[in-house]
Amino acid sequence: MNILITGGAGYIGSVTTRIFLEAGHTVSVLDNFSSSERFAVPTGVRCIKGSIGDFGKLVSRDDKFDAVIHLAGLISVAESMTKPELYWHNNVEQSLAMLSAMRTLEIKKVIFASTAAVYGNPDELPITEDARTQPTNTYGMTKLTIDMALTSEAWAHDLAATSVRFFNVAGAYNDAGELHKSESHLIPLAIAAADGKRDALSLFGIDYDTPDGTNVRDYIHVADLARAMLLALDKLTPGVHSIYNLGNGNGFTNRQVIDAVERVSGLTVPVIDAPRRSGDPARLIASSKKAFDELGWQPQVPALDDIVKDAWEFYKNKDTLSD
Repeated sequence: MNILITGGAGYIGSVTTRIFLEAGHTVSVLDNFSSSERFAVPTGVRCIKGSIGDFGKLVSRDDKFDAVIHLAGLISVAESMTKPELYWHNNVEQSLAMLSAMRTLEIKKVIFASTAAVYGNPDELPITEDARTQPTNTYGMTKLTIDMALTSEAWAHDLAATSVRFFNVAGAYNDAGELHKSESHLIPLAIAAADGKRDALSLFGIDYDTPDGTNVRDYIHVADLARAMLLALDKLTPGVHSIYNLGNGNGFTNRQVIDAVERVSGLTVPVIDAPRRSGDPARLIASSKKAFDELGWQPQVPALDDIVKDAWEFYKNKDTLSD
């Protein structure tokens, strides 16, 4: 297929681009490079520079895209609580503009990067796709809004849509990994602190009702995530909006993740205990049974230490990537 990946120069997008190319698809990338780098896109892949809000101006019928993998958007939970207007504009208004342009251009297939944050503090663990959605932060609210919009688009306009609700994405794939200009994810922050590139790692919240008082999260390798989207592409059905949770089904506390970084790197992570961040749920653990059953997906890198190892190897070599 001829695929357009929005946010394709970002962390998940750069890995997804490589996985889809390896599967034989033709891939183009649309990215505004506000939080990513051009060199993260593989050589030879067409780059369209711009915002998804200008999709109708940047993409034409002549491009003949069969499907859009929509990964562009703002992702910081903490920032979404202090600057919600940015998230409603970037994640909702611009996504709706993109969907409108897709209707005009008759692009009838889309896979959307949703999030576990739509579930908020879940009533039961692990979380299934039919769990109550009750986001506790603006980021989750914006993603849930587009999930709902996709359901409407499928009903009204025969769109073939899938939302993949990511849990905590980590790791790296070959020469693609986390290169955020402003980093907010635990594993790269812990690695940077261990390596002395940060004074210390701030541990937000040590008084949750969890085994050691810190948040519990389900970590999924970024390449496993991309492979799930590749499988979902073949299952898209006109008029249907499917939703899949993607995680490993195992929960690790923030302190357990820090311990894994120390084991893999052989270094000590300096830690500062800090107050909870607004909007952070205590526990998020996925049930991915629906993806197993309907997509035939299985994580290939389920072990936390292996996920951290890939992130560590990428971190050590990342300064050579732009050379």
